[in-house]
Order: sequence, then structure tokens, then C-alpha cells
Amino acid sequence: MSFQNPVFIPGPTNMPEAIRQACYMPTIDHRSPMFGKILHPVLDGVRRVLKSETAKVFIFPSTGTGGWETALSNCLSAGDKVLAARNGMFSHRWIDMCQRHGLDVQVVETPWGDGLPASEYEAILKADTNHEIKVVLATHNETATGVKSDIAAVRAALDAANHPALFFVDGVSSIGSMDFRMDEWGVDVAVTGSQKGFMLPAGLAIVGFSEKAMKATETATLPRTFFDVQDMQKGYDANAFPYTPPVGLLRGLKLSLEMIEEEGLENVFLRHKRIATGVRHAVKAWGLELCASSPDVYSDSVSAIKTPEGFNATEIVTRAADQYGMAFGVGLGKVAGRVFRIGHLGMLTDAMMLSGLGVAEMVMVDLGLDVKLGSGVAAAQEFYRHGV
Repeated sequence: MSFQNPVFIPGPTNMPEAIRQACYMPTIDHRSPMFGKILHPVLDGVRRVLKSETAKVFIFPSTGTGGWETALSNCLSAGDKVLAARNGMFSHRWIDMCQRHGLDVQVVETPWGDGLPASEYEAILKADTNHEIKVVLATHNETATGVKSDIAAVRAALDAANHPALFFVDGVSSIGSMDFRMDEWGVDVAVTGSQKGFMLPAGLAIVGFSEKAMKATETATLPRTFFDVQDMQKGYDANAFPYTPPVGLLRGLKLSLEMIEEEGLENVFLRHKRIATGVRHAVKAWGLELCASSPDVYSDSVSAIKTPEGFNATEIVTRAADQYGMAFGVGLGKVAGRVFRIGHLGMLTDAMMLSGLGVAEMVMVDLGLDVKLGSGVAAAQEFYRHGV
């Protein structure tokens, strides 16, 4: 790989030099007032990105996976019933975590490439007249397949069933890159991480808890220590963590939030949509298709691109790295070897994306695929020239 080339994996994403420098700081006393001047602006900034007025924001030294565990362990008890759909590798992993925690998971098996089946959720929730289901899980953006699901539709399913279950949403590869509306969608726990839209290294699990979720923490009995939000809140009230915090990463997140808000949150979303649309034009020009089954579920942060039957898509990723020093994402789980992934989130511009598309084309031609050199780049260029 080459440090001079941008990466096109769906995370960790490219890091602005200013954010890297912000993380690289002298040691400070993390129990001093100076730390509070980093911590509290970060909590407020994340709340704004979540589009919430009341959410309690918690940031743990971890990743999005730690955010999943924070949601489960703080709000549930052993044996509680959870409703979830499995439509990709990351929804699968959250389901697996639930099962390892002794939770009873009702899984709605969904084709990899489809969005979450809100109508099936609604039917199941209406049938649950005893309200045994305590939580509904939803993966907003399935990173393995490049599929965005309609979170508002899942909330509508809960409301149509008049069901009191908590609503947990994995926004790891959407929050900070795609529109997310915690309050409007009635999300009780939103989960993300530092290494995607926030343009930081991996190392922070970022979660938002609604008032309803905070109430659930009072009676939940799953074991928790490191991820205890009550302990964390007590620390925040004293301008501290309950243990040593990752001060440098938090300082980087503070700058990231400032950069996002300087660009304008809606402008960030539009930039991601524009870059993603250019990629989709390129894929069409190559004569290939996305794993996502229809335009209404196309992700604006990652595209999973199907290769012809019998071709090992992982070869594209391997050759791009070895021959051209550029990183793309491999297929995962059921789509391993069948797709390669282009991440287009975080610190990215049209021009940077064109470089990735150009390398992808060269690799596919090198490997003998029926792709015309320059076709996808030209299609993306034509869109970017006139895109808004």
C-alpha cells in the first residue's frame, strides 16, 4: 500500500491531516478542567449530528462493536426477546452478540442486498400481544452489501403495532455521512464509531441513549462494567471518565465535529450522495451491477459491486493493493468472492473518487474482465461536472 494514495475501504476512512495533528497532543491531566473543555463540546456536537435534542451521548474507548454491546448490556436482561433481521454481515454479527449474551433472538432472514423488511417487523410486533419483544434491532447501513434501510419505516412498524419495544439502530457506517434523525425516528439507542464518517482512527464507540433507554438501564441486569453508561454519566458530571480516557482521540473528534459543522451537516450528506452517484454511474458503464437490489436501498457511503459468475472478486482487491498501492474492500460472509466494495465516505472529494475508479478500471482490465478502460471514469466525470 502507499500512504500517498487515498483508501477506498468503508472504514477506517481517510484522515484529514488537521485531525491527525489534533490527536497527536501532549499529555494532559485528564482530571483537570482542561479535559472538560474537550469532553463537553464533543458530547454536544455528537448530539447535533444525531439530530437529537435530548439524547445522552456516551463515548467509550472501543469501536462500533463496543457500541452494540453498550446498547445490549445496559438495557436488557438475560432471556429478553429481541427482534432482528439478518440481511448482511454486520446485522449477523449483532445477532450473534445478542445470542452470546443469552438473549432470545427472533431472526427475520432477509436476502443479502435487500433492506430491512418493515412490513414483516410490523406483522411480528402486532402478533406479540404480550409484548415479550423488548428490543427491535435495525442496521441503518449494511456495510457488507452497500444497502441502506428505511429506519423511519421500521419506526412506523413499531408505532402501527403500538408496541413498547426499545428501538436500537446501528449507524456505524451512516452517522456523519448520511442523514440520521434520532428524535424524529424514535431511536432509543444509536450506535456509531470514530473511524467512518468522523474521519478518525478506530478507537471510539459513540452511542446516543434516549430517555426511554436511560430508564431501561435502571432495571437491566446483564453484566456490565467497562460499558456502564451510569458510571460514565457520573464521570461526565465531574468532567471526567470513570477510567483513563483516550484524550487525543477525543480532541480529534472535537475538531472533526467542527469541520463537519463548518461544511454544514446537510452539505456533508449531499457531498456523499453526489460522490456515491458518480460511482453508480461508473458501475453501470462497466456493465456491472450493485449488490443492493434496488435504487431505494443504495448506500451513499459504500458500494458493493458484483462481478461476473465464476470470477473471484477478491482478486480485484488483491491486485489493486499489490500493483497500484490502493485499497478497496473485499466481500464478506455470503458475498465473499462475489463482490468488491468501494467505500466513499468521510474525507473524500470528486477528484479523489475519480482516482479510485481509475485504478479499479485498470485492475479489472488487467484481470481480463470485459471492461473498457476509461468508461467508468468518463461516466463519473460527466456526472461530477454537472452534479450539484
